[in-house]
Amino acid sequence: MLHPQARALLDLIEKSGLPPTHLLSPADARRFYRDRRAYTQPDAPEVGAARDLTAPGPYGKIPLRLYRPQGSQGDAVLPVLVYYHGGGCVIGDLDTHDTLCRTLANAAGICVVAVDYRLAPEHRFPAAVDDCIAATRWVSANAAALKLDAARLAVGGDSAGGNLAAVVSIAARDAGDLPIRYQLLIYPVTDLRRGAPSHTSNGQGYLLTRESIAYFYDQHYVPDPAQHLDWRVSPLLAASLENLPPALVITAGYDPLRDEGLHYAEALTAAGNSAVYVCFDRQIHGFITMGRVFDDAGVAVRMCAAELQRALGA
Repeated sequence: MLHPQARALLDLIEKSGLPPTHLLSPADARRFYRDRRAYTQPDAPEVGAARDLTAPGPYGKIPLRLYRPQGSQGDAVLPVLVYYHGGGCVIGDLDTHDTLCRTLANAAGICVVAVDYRLAPEHRFPAAVDDCIAATRWVSANAAALKLDAARLAVGGDSAGGNLAAVVSIAARDAGDLPIRYQLLIYPVTDLRRGAPSHTSNGQGYLLTRESIAYFYDQHYVPDPAQHLDWRVSPLLAASLENLPPALVITAGYDPLRDEGLHYAEALTAAGNSAVYVCFDRQIHGFITMGRVFDDAGVAVRMCAAELQRALGA
């Protein structure tokens, strides 16, 4: 059964008459996504420090935001999670995921560095991948100056950000010079072929729809269908998934992406990696940022923080 809190939100959205994402321009979709957080996200908690930084990227500076947990000493060297926001590589920014990053930093007792990668359609695939790899490399290379422990570095993200975290982990393994300790994959995109049953059973009526996925990926981020088979957008199709960091994969029962998240966790395990899979059966895509209206969001965030704390020795 769909969680009553999720049902109530979906009913409210339907009654509001707001147009679905796939009928909006990217600029309007970004604005609606930012504005919606006031209704669904909890108040942003205080942290020990938050400051904006930039990292050099392949096509210019990449904005970052560094969070230190509340109660930490300014000179303490802490583990770090590099976080990539969701939004189909079309919407989302540092502000849409500010509350989540702050909460993870405080709850896990680690630093979080959020990455504001370039978005489509202005910057199509592989722009987001290139930016996230470059930003993560910069964080690792400058860890000492930032009071971060490069040996205890994790990557993570939700939805498109979960896809990017999986891709960065594979790229780092292949390059061999960017050690990543852990990957946090929250309802990740892993297979743009979209043949899993949940794309049919959950493709309408649960916030993220088949049309909105096509809007993000087919229309804006990866309009060339041949590129859908590239592991940098479909990490499930990578030639090898061996020797990757341990992972926590979280999905939602009423999410079109549910099955491809499960399939990725299974593929990680089959390749000899440690992968924990948790499905919030009664929830919808995007729930983890909606702590103002979903009780399950707080549970999921605390679970992520506990696993990060354990994996990074925080």
